[in-house]
Amino acid sequence: MERSRALRILCMIVVMGVAPAMGIAQVVPALGIVQDDPVALDLNEKLAYSAANSFGPLELLGSAAYAGILQGIGTPAEWGGGAAGYGKRLASTLASSGIHGVLAFGLDSALHEDPRYFRSRSTGFWNRTGHAVRGTILTHTDGGGETFSVWRFGSAYGAAFLSNEWYPDRLNTVRLGFLQGSLRLGFDLATNLGSEFWPDIKTKILRQKP
Repeated sequence: MERSRALRILCMIVVMGVAPAMGIAQVVPALGIVQDDPVALDLNEKLAYSAANSFGPLELLGSAAYAGILQGIGTPAEWGGGAAGYGKRLASTLASSGIHGVLAFGLDSALHEDPRYFRSRSTGFWNRTGHAVRGTILTHTDGGGETFSVWRFGSAYGAAFLSNEWYPDRLNTVRLGFLQGSLRLGFDLATNLGSEFWPDIKTKILRQKP
């Protein structure tokens, strides 16, 4: 029983990080938000960015899929099954995305941080990979400088811990909140790597087509 419970918790941790990352990776490039031009976003543009990351079409699809996975593995068991259980899991997922978006928008606006990822102007795989790692830890400021990415870390861990408040007590732990926040940061890094390299990969693939 303990092994089964641990497996279910692990699955919950993984999918809670995967679903938001899938949505962000697809929605953000579609909006043209990942760019090389460092012109600062105004308040309305930052709000639109956060809204797209939280409730864009593919983000909603990811949330629905995440709720379905939780339903399939029966986590949390206390929420039951059927339509009622799925509804609780979907509402929880959407609320978590909303909290993350609100925190991200509040922090990047108040601290004048730029939430976008800017591709490297360097060449070479490792240089560009290092740039993506740096772009996850640090962020541009509205004034053109660079600083620690408070908006990213604050929203990742803040959303993880706050969204766990409505989970059963056995799952509402500091350890789980820290793991969920860390996984979100990991998927943010994966998203940045995709933003860095996918345009080049896509171009090469298109050039190979007859």
